[in-house]
Amino acid sequence: MTAFDILLIISAVFLITLVVVQSSKDDIQSAFSGEKSELFSNQKERGFELIMSRATLTASIVFVVLALLTMIF
Repeated sequence: MTAFDILLIISAVFLITLVVVQSSKDDIQSAFSGEKSELFSNQKERGFELIMSRATLTASIVFVVLALLTMIF
């Protein structure tokens, strides 16, 4: 295993943790019942939600870059 492989595993675990910790924006019952869903409504993220969203975006970019570097090297 190279250093890129180890970093890729660490970033994958970190990304999974960030996604699991985030709160859901919609109730599962309304998603399957056909009720009006507010999942894609224009709601601003503030505070902790904004930090988690940006951290998840950053972690996903790092994961993709490391995956590409692992394929190259």
